[in-house]
Amino acid sequence: MRAVVLGAAAGGGFPQWNCGCRNCRAVRENVEGFLPRTQSSLAVSADGKRWAVLNASPDIREQINLTPALHPTGLRASPIVSVLITNGDLDHIAGLLTLREKQPFKLLVTREIADILAANPVFRALDVDCVKQTCVGLEEEFELLPDVKARLFAVPGKVPLYAETGEVKTDIEGEQTAGVEIGGDAKAYYIPGCAKMTRQLAERVAGAPLVFFDGTVWREDEMQRAGVGEKTGARMGHMSMSGPLGSIEAFAGLGVERKVYVHINNTNPVLDPASAERKAAEEAGWEIGYDQMELSW
Repeated sequence: MRAVVLGAAAGGGFPQWNCGCRNCRAVRENVEGFLPRTQSSLAVSADGKRWAVLNASPDIREQINLTPALHPTGLRASPIVSVLITNGDLDHIAGLLTLREKQPFKLLVTREIADILAANPVFRALDVDCVKQTCVGLEEEFELLPDVKARLFAVPGKVPLYAETGEVKTDIEGEQTAGVEIGGDAKAYYIPGCAKMTRQLAERVAGAPLVFFDGTVWREDEMQRAGVGEKTGARMGHMSMSGPLGSIEAFAGLGVERKVYVHINNTNPVLDPASAERKAAEEAGWEIGYDQMELSW
């Protein structure tokens, strides 16, 4: 199996269009080591010819153009045969509107995400005669690609920001936030959003050859420290990298061969290759994802 990180940033990308934080300024000023990143998406393939895209980023057109393996294979043809959505966040569904040009592919969603798409008439731009939507149940094995099996599983998270009403629960487990298990005997995992590590999740990923994991923030109050917002990582439905309840500590001892952070917010100090936080993450065995990063398992 082969994977290409199409986009390693969280919603808004890096740099974010309206952000003048230290990290975003460094990218715009071409400071060495600061790499721009588009919004969260991953492509996987077993044969290098047929590809599945995991999450349709608003930047999907640019991402396809930058990835030769995803270029058209004919006058009007694409190697993308399926698109899988892991949650209803805008940075994971808005790109579906770019994929509306009468191109056949299979759209894989949970029932809850299907309801979100059905409730918004703009998504009718996806011609149902071309785009065949299939609802996948949690823990149900399905065909992601020809001869490639996958499984969706619940991870703690929350409903999309635009769907919040009343009291917001940030670590519910259900169809609103899913991780993806890919492959047969050697299973890789794609988990771009996760509010906390549970015993079940730890047991699932233990010993895996490869895990892509939520790297939104380094610390809980990161956005407050940067002066760009009041929400904590937990309020946004994302666990921090650092701290006793962070993902670095949660993965320690799980025996995962390669651990790659994706969905990284523009304020996260690990985006600075010279930072102490970057050094700490790498010393703990983590890789900081970047666009066009290629991996195999």
